[in-house]
Amino acid sequence: MAQPQGIESIIQKSTSLTDEQLKILLDSDFGGKKTIRTTLEEITDPTTDRVMEKLSQRIGIDFVKDIIINEIAMDMIRGISINYAKTFEILPYKDEPHQVLVLTTNPLNITVLDDLRLLFKKRITPVLTTKVKLLDAINRVYEKGTAALEGLDDIEEEDYDLDDPIIDLLEAADDDAPVIRLVNTLLSRAVKEKASDIHIEPYEKDMVVRFRVDGVLYDVFKPPKKLQNAITSRIKVMGNLNIAEKRLPQDGRIPLKIGGKDIDVRLNTVPTAHGERAVMRLQDRSNVILNLEQLGFSDQNLANLGDLLQRTYGIVLVTGPTGSGKSTTLYASLQKLNSIDTNIITVEDPVEQRIQGIGQIQVNSKIGLTFASGLRAILRQDPDIIMIGEIRDLETAEIAINSSLTGHLVLSTIHTNDAAGAFPRLIDMGCEPFLIATSLLGVISQRLVRVLCPHCKKAHQPSKLEMKNLGITEDQVTDHKIHKAVGCNKCNNKGYIGRTLIQELLVVTEEVRTLVMQRKDSGTIKKKAIEQGMKTFRDHGVQKVLQGITTIEELLSNTQEDL
Repeated sequence: MAQPQGIESIIQKSTSLTDEQLKILLDSDFGGKKTIRTTLEEITDPTTDRVMEKLSQRIGIDFVKDIIINEIAMDMIRGISINYAKTFEILPYKDEPHQVLVLTTNPLNITVLDDLRLLFKKRITPVLTTKVKLLDAINRVYEKGTAALEGLDDIEEEDYDLDDPIIDLLEAADDDAPVIRLVNTLLSRAVKEKASDIHIEPYEKDMVVRFRVDGVLYDVFKPPKKLQNAITSRIKVMGNLNIAEKRLPQDGRIPLKIGGKDIDVRLNTVPTAHGERAVMRLQDRSNVILNLEQLGFSDQNLANLGDLLQRTYGIVLVTGPTGSGKSTTLYASLQKLNSIDTNIITVEDPVEQRIQGIGQIQVNSKIGLTFASGLRAILRQDPDIIMIGEIRDLETAEIAINSSLTGHLVLSTIHTNDAAGAFPRLIDMGCEPFLIATSLLGVISQRLVRVLCPHCKKAHQPSKLEMKNLGITEDQVTDHKIHKAVGCNKCNNKGYIGRTLIQELLVVTEEVRTLVMQRKDSGTIKKKAIEQGMKTFRDHGVQKVLQGITTIEELLSNTQEDL
């Protein structure tokens, strides 16, 4: 039998009922022989949908599990702003002859229902649904309504022109083809919402446009299926890709100017069963390069990294998954090292930020300019410091090692799960262990976690299980304020604004060198580094949870327990 607190927790997270309303509701019997609380406690599988459905049955209103957007007429939302709909969690659903059905998470909010009665001049019948599905439906309905108002729902496939290049989106004319305006609007909105990626995904009967914001994907728009070829072709033309080739993956680049910002878009298309799938990664070239102190490093790691960057030779590696801020860390390090008496040269793919006083080489594999060939060339340019965008193969790794052994400080990235994993990764590439041990100074491994919205975050008392998972005590919780995400207009009801780093920095000591030369596994190397004072992702993340910067959920989803 489920515990009362469990049922209350499910309902609180799924509705906007106040604590007082919830208590009154659960203690009511509505003419039955037992209270609603007793009925809900008898549910053997208390999932969100099951509890909400049972609750709606007991209070005598309908429950909608899946909201079908196409069933909601656009006329229903006229006169209701999206902010009002999100704030009070309501959405007009169906207009029937004698009543209007309204989706809500709080059927007891009589004031809002009365406002809608005056607006529609009909009886308002509340229909219960969950908060997550209602907010998603509100976003999709209002997005569809905006498209309809702009005439985008009526575009035919032949209504586009593939010959118009895009330079400055603000210069787009009102009489441009609708598909051109649609793509321009998507790009402008992505920049406005600080999205890092735009996904255009075709499926059997529809297509979906999604933005990745702060590392999380969100649905933003569902264009009509008939526009699929037009949208894909338009994007491919902007990226100088072959629109006739639909069977092979293609890579391109779109330089844009949006609202005075220089945006570099990296485009990739791949063929799928239902058409070409396109992903665009957005890089704002006008962003100011951050200092290392602004990235979120712990005091200990910042001091250790500063010591490593003062060395005159050796390799410092940054590792982490795609989109974890490796390039940002490298650029901040170069900014710190950049001076009039130092010759710094980089080999990158692509050059994401241009830095005054540094020679930056763009890799171009089509003409044979690879990381390896570029490195061989810049060694004859008398560099003091070399930055390599990524160590991808043995040839690049060997040149990097040899460069470090001949008196150069080398900065680069490599893909591994943690800092200790860099050593076996290089060995797997074919590098000699004694060369790795001799040349490597340290490895930074990092992740990005979302930062709580300062306007709506709420103090939170973690459960004993959460404290156990994080390895923290009740005394630590008493001294600090742990918070949870809520959501408000400032953060688009996400509960988070921006991201910060959590990282671990493994400094190569004599003991670590010995383990590397013995070809020990990453687990053994990591244990030795921890014994010598290295703080792991989890350790650094716990600090940021206790400081109220991020949440327990964010930390647990981005790190794993150290064994």
